[in-house]
Amino acid sequence: MSATIQSNEDSIEGRATMRCCVIGGAGFIGARLVRELLASGREVLVLGRRAERPATLPAATRYHSVGQGDIAWGERLAGVDEVVDLAYATVPQTSYADPVFDILANLPPTVGLLEAARQLPLRKMVIASSGGTVYGHADTLPLVETSVTNPVSPYGITKLTQEKYALMFHRVHGVPVSIVRPANAYGPGQRPFTGQGFIATAMGSILKQEEVTVFGESGTVRDYIHVADVARGIMAVLQSGDAGQVYNLGSGIGRNNREVLRAIEPLAAKCNLPVRIRFEPERRFDVSANVLDCTKLHACSGWKPEEDFNQGLSSMWDAIAGDMGWHRRV
Repeated sequence: MSATIQSNEDSIEGRATMRCCVIGGAGFIGARLVRELLASGREVLVLGRRAERPATLPAATRYHSVGQGDIAWGERLAGVDEVVDLAYATVPQTSYADPVFDILANLPPTVGLLEAARQLPLRKMVIASSGGTVYGHADTLPLVETSVTNPVSPYGITKLTQEKYALMFHRVHGVPVSIVRPANAYGPGQRPFTGQGFIATAMGSILKQEEVTVFGESGTVRDYIHVADVARGIMAVLQSGDAGQVYNLGSGIGRNNREVLRAIEPLAAKCNLPVRIRFEPERRFDVSANVLDCTKLHACSGWKPEEDFNQGLSSMWDAIAGDMGWHRRV
């Protein structure tokens, strides 16, 4: 071990305040996680692609803009004790349209980050994978971390490949990295019509007085978890998770598209808006059901989801309606 790294390790042990870097920290999940980190007393650095500092970040957060190309990770992470990587350049829908781009835009930056991490005296590193896509078609539910992973989308395949690289860097180089597999996050701050997030797009469509598309008789079954619970779950992995381990992060409850829309109906009714559904044939690439078992994370940290689904929908509806200017029209 070099004298520089030994000196940095000594400084981490003696430092009163942990310094955490969140890559992609200005996004939907990242912005909520940053607030959790600040509340824990950490100093937070956010790395993101936006040239200007995003308005979603608290004033106490430092922000640096990074480009899409090669990143000098070692320089960016100097003096950092912890890293959480939430960044991803594509969504499942776009990964089908251009699977080569999905690989090139996401895998090289992750491997480069891991290469840099093995040269740094990090206390902990957490990489966000995808509990909604890496498993693929399930024989039994709920899914545990040791369930077969057979993703059916380019997005899921690339996410799983990132996991394999991270675990290899842990085994071979001792990088203190853990993997978290979040289910389908929802809540205030999620934007509709991005190609990801059924609830947000359904709400946006209803507010635009358009039909909501459901594929199949009832749509797919998904494990919807509030963004606040996701942020607290990532914190739990950061603080209590073991390096080299994978952790599911979900509610453990499956809801199909029709059930979700029935839960949204009372919110739409207050605005005198109907919920109109357009049924389309099932898509071959859709996984019919995905529900996660999170016993492993609860056992090591005590974490469990706390947010009520209907209350979460209500606050999310208000946020999307406000963003779309609906309250100014009624």
